[in-house]
Amino acid sequence: MSQREGSLEDPQADDSVSLLPHLEAKIRQTHSLARLLTKYAEQLLQEYVQHQGDPFGLPSFSPPRLPVAGLSAPAPGHAGLPLPERLRLDAAALAALPPLLDVVRRHQAELNPRVPRLLRRLEDAARQARALGAAVETVLAALGSTARGPWPEPSAANAAAAATAATTTTSAAGVFPAKVLGLRVCGLYSEWVSRTEGDLSQLVPEGPA
Repeated sequence: MSQREGSLEDPQADDSVSLLPHLEAKIRQTHSLARLLTKYAEQLLQEYVQHQGDPFGLPSFSPPRLPVAGLSAPAPGHAGLPLPERLRLDAAALAALPPLLDVVRRHQAELNPRVPRLLRRLEDAARQARALGAAVETVLAALGSTARGPWPEPSAANAAAAATAATTTTSAAGVFPAKVLGLRVCGLYSEWVSRTEGDLSQLVPEGPA
């Protein structure tokens, strides 16, 4: 019987060893996705500004930094947090972004119905943020870092409720606040995707690219 118990232990050891190449491949894949989406997010922000008209495209324009319900920019001390906490914050922000990007897309469909490429980019961004967030959560789970940190992670329902509140507020306020909200959301998308890419780079064996 001891021989049989030993045969059960060996596969477990083999599984833990074989998991390492799989985890490394997942980290590389997720980091590559984040790096690609960082470029796409910059392009989305530029195209968004291009189609909003003056004063958005003017070099002297300084838009008000309106608060976005359910999401804020990475904190100044983000880089000083332990890596698992940073990745949890990245995943939470990425989960909050898709419904907000959907709100921006709906606003733009009303304000700029003749710019289908921008609408398509916004739709793609929502899907890509969701995919990157899920990939980061998978990496965290594989690393054994699924426990929540001191910041609560917004659920999909909370994110959707925040997006609904944003829709109601901006629709009542008018066109300019809706455009500013879109600019803010696109900017936050770019910031969080870039931050995620930077955090994941620390897990890549060769270090930051």
